[in-house]
Amino acid sequence: MTLELSVAQLNFTVGDMAGNARKIIDAARTAYARGVRLLLTPELSICGYAADDLFLRASFIAACDQALDSIRHALADLQGMHVVVGHPSGHDERTRSVAVSLRFNMASVLCEGKVVASYAKRELPNYQVFDERRYFKPGLVPCVFEVQGIKVGLLICEDAWFEQPAQEAKAAGAQVLAVINASPFHMGKAQEREDKMRERCVATNLPLVYAHLVGGQDEVVFEGRSFALQANGDMAARAKGFVEDDLQIALHSREGQLLLQSSIAPLPTALAEVWDALVLGVRDYLGKNRFPGALIGLSGGIDSALVLAIAVDALGPENVRCVMMPSPYTADISLVDARDMAQRMGVRYDEKSIVPMFDAFLQTLQADFLDLPLDATEENIQARIRGTLLMALSNKHGAMVLTTGNKSEMATGYCTLYGDMAGGFAVIKDVAKTLVYQLATWRNQHDPYGRGASPIPERIITRAPSAELRPEQTDQDSLPPYEVLDAILSRYMEQDQSAPEIVAAGFALADVEKVTRLIRVNEYKRRQAPIGIRITHRGFGKDWRYPITSYFRS
Repeated sequence: MTLELSVAQLNFTVGDMAGNARKIIDAARTAYARGVRLLLTPELSICGYAADDLFLRASFIAACDQALDSIRHALADLQGMHVVVGHPSGHDERTRSVAVSLRFNMASVLCEGKVVASYAKRELPNYQVFDERRYFKPGLVPCVFEVQGIKVGLLICEDAWFEQPAQEAKAAGAQVLAVINASPFHMGKAQEREDKMRERCVATNLPLVYAHLVGGQDEVVFEGRSFALQANGDMAARAKGFVEDDLQIALHSREGQLLLQSSIAPLPTALAEVWDALVLGVRDYLGKNRFPGALIGLSGGIDSALVLAIAVDALGPENVRCVMMPSPYTADISLVDARDMAQRMGVRYDEKSIVPMFDAFLQTLQADFLDLPLDATEENIQARIRGTLLMALSNKHGAMVLTTGNKSEMATGYCTLYGDMAGGFAVIKDVAKTLVYQLATWRNQHDPYGRGASPIPERIITRAPSAELRPEQTDQDSLPPYEVLDAILSRYMEQDQSAPEIVAAGFALADVEKVTRLIRVNEYKRRQAPIGIRITHRGFGKDWRYPITSYFRS
């Protein structure tokens, strides 16, 4: 006995129920023609993941119900074809003037125009970027359905991270586990995910198919890389990462056991998958929001160079424009390197000096600044002039400004409100400075999207980083070495270690106090920063929710 099944690893758009339904219908018909009789789509495939407070709108749920019906009717003629579709379902009931949510994160099994089985997600994540308990009630019972004599136990994402749902599916007769998912990417998540599913297989002695979403949605990225495991946990199939893919798997019954057979795509290196995540995040954020291109303030420094290389890989050089805006303190080599970088990337490049505007600001403020020393005020004026110019060009031509600040700068406030923070999307907001250098070096050694090797001039990578807002300025004038800063940042912000714990790990007390203080006092800046791509398990976004006003220290 053999069952041909397929995973439709697709890139859905939140709220585009009609478009998402068309993708599912097309995938099902294509798979059916190849002999597939079970098609798995990702979690909440009808509406996209995650729709946040749209889940609370009755009209949104009604539109999802209509899309589910359209899929059901469109595939009614496919005899024996079972399609698993993820969608929200339910409504609110009012009790004593209080709204009680009866919505569920559902999966429906469609076959020949009917819903033959349905399942409500049982384990609702409420950590990091997840808020599912805000929107959904947990399901209570397992779901097992039969396709060509094989009984399939259905789970949704978080359910498979716990033992009980899988065990109850087996007790209900499941011979194979089908897990539909929308699991956001962060570094190391792919291996963690496969290891956890391997535990499920070994504990239940059942094979498992993991159907995963691909695509960017606001600050999160889903990398796809759907897979299947044998009952003993061995890898049987793996789809490609960061692209739509159709993973077809043959499920065979041999000697009383079910065995899976398909192709296995290799796992990339850590830097390669971060690069792919950043590229996909940019492409989908601008593409799904219908921006015609990107606009970048190119400084001749490492951060803007990295953002430019990512943007060109994502959008193509014809859709990226760079503007170099020299100030009185811009070094000649910055101009040379910026021109070189733009030429290598093949993008439009313009130079617009901010010296006349800076002089005009200082003249206007002369009486107010009289007898006061130069400080960060004059530095910030330069940054804000640049931000104003970029936003003016964005307003006039429609391209989105990509900001170039990294995670280390966002953490410590080494950035200017309404200056270099002005823009629509913060590409490397979750990339620490040390990782910036690693990615730049990696990209110079690889050409994953056929845009050309070595796009970043070597001097940009090797010279000391500087904001160039005052004479002879370098970042380390006011910050600890980035190796130290990033290590403290990781421990304090990503691992929730206290200042005393970090000191006990061998870091200097002065450095720890300085970095943690800067993180605390710059929360107000981060609240006003554009969203950016999350690549760590904790970024400055949905999974960092700290008060601006707080006296707590540790």
